[in-house]
Amino acid sequence: MSPSNALRRDDSTLGAAVARQQPVPQSFEVRRLSGPVGAEIIGLDLSHELTPADFARVHKAHLDHHLLIFRDQRITPQQHIDFSRRFGPLMIHVLHQFHLANHPEILIVSNIVEDGKPVGLGDAGKYWHSDISYKELPSLGSLLHAQELPSEGGDTLFADMHLAYDTLPAALLKAIEGKRAVHSYLAQYGQLQKEGNWRPNLSAQQIAQVQEVVHPVVRTHPENGRRALFVSEGFTTRIVDIPEDESRALLAELFAHSIRAEHIYRHRWQPHDLVFWDNRSLIHLAGGTPDQLRRKLYRTTIEGDTPR
Repeated sequence: MSPSNALRRDDSTLGAAVARQQPVPQSFEVRRLSGPVGAEIIGLDLSHELTPADFARVHKAHLDHHLLIFRDQRITPQQHIDFSRRFGPLMIHVLHQFHLANHPEILIVSNIVEDGKPVGLGDAGKYWHSDISYKELPSLGSLLHAQELPSEGGDTLFADMHLAYDTLPAALLKAIEGKRAVHSYLAQYGQLQKEGNWRPNLSAQQIAQVQEVVHPVVRTHPENGRRALFVSEGFTTRIVDIPEDESRALLAELFAHSIRAEHIYRHRWQPHDLVFWDNRSLIHLAGGTPDQLRRKLYRTTIEGDTPR
């Protein structure tokens, strides 16, 4: 075989290999839930790379519904990470003790204890919060993938903070106009340590990663343009430039209004669910799992932008 023929054959083989690797369009349904937020994605397999058109459709659904449930996703941790990264850079959680081995982008959320040590963060989500709001660049969204589910309990609740803002009483709306609030990872940390054995003492290096930040009480979503409350009992400690007692009272009103029943969707997990929610639009809460039942999920978190 001449060198030119060999080269053409190699080029042809390479071209065929590249063609085989191109993502293939998938047929799937976006089915809106009956509650205030959320949609199911039916028929999409995230173990395969999405075409640009399929990804654009998923992205639009996420902006429209704030929370997406991808059913029966039998994906590897790396596939979980790869899909998450299509939305932006991933954040590494400060509790390195609960990173998945060889995959620091994944935080293990679990109540399982092995050899006397927790395998994951067992009290994650005990207070209403927006993930990583305590950073200068808070999270865009989080993706939580079910690995092991209890036979009862283990629900996750989500509250729509756009709806909370839209339904604020006029007096409360006026009271928060132009206000900013402090967010701190340590807001409930000491209390959580008292209540359970999940939270390790933080090193000086870890504490340096979670210094207090200040964000607007109301933020404008950078992609859908809607306004949303951006405070939570989990991480918001005070409103700046007003007296402490006034701050406490105002935050208590905002917290209570945010989680009115009509603002909430309760997710009852099914095996292999992957749930992707928008931390710019929602706050969430772990519903609790009986101590004797095992629960384990993997979480990635996407970096967002400066709240405005």
